[in-house]
Amino acid sequence: MDVLAAHGDAIGAVDALVRPLDDDAWAVPTPDSDWTVRDLVNHLTVEQLWAPELLAGRWIEDVGTVLDGDVLGDDPVDRWVDASVQAREAFLAPGALERRVHLSYGDESGAEYCAQLTFDLVVHAWDLARATGAPEDVDPALVAWSLHYAQSRSTRDEPGRLLRPLDVADDADDLARLLALTGRSR
Repeated sequence: MDVLAAHGDAIGAVDALVRPLDDDAWAVPTPDSDWTVRDLVNHLTVEQLWAPELLAGRWIEDVGTVLDGDVLGDDPVDRWVDASVQAREAFLAPGALERRVHLSYGDESGAEYCAQLTFDLVVHAWDLARATGAPEDVDPALVAWSLHYAQSRSTRDEPGRLLRPLDVADDADDLARLLALTGRSR
């Protein structure tokens, strides 16, 4: 699976969890410390809103504080859908994966940036499913892609990138391994 396919599938996985949320679900706590479902969806929405800006060559300082705080407003589902469509279109634009994007810690390729967002979407899809009682079975191909991505980066010295990994049984499946790498367990 290439990064664009993984990104599309990850957007779809989150979308399938966000669209059916009712009013009562937004205040439910998630596996992420101190985050409700609304906080988690806001985080994912903000990440997707950054993509068109950064892929257009803008710097974080250029965007300023417009994406700080709650961006979901009165219609969080619609805001998520709009943001995810914008991000998808930005990554599918010709040459987007070859562009340099200016992230908070330095420059990366558009492909690496897409991979980072995709990984985050996959892990948070599980968080969202766990919080809302939806089925927690993320597409095995997407989990395998995300696990490979996480394992290839787990030796990097990137403070704050992943929570402290947990131990996992030798016979654990890919989802359990992925969750353990991010400090989560089933």
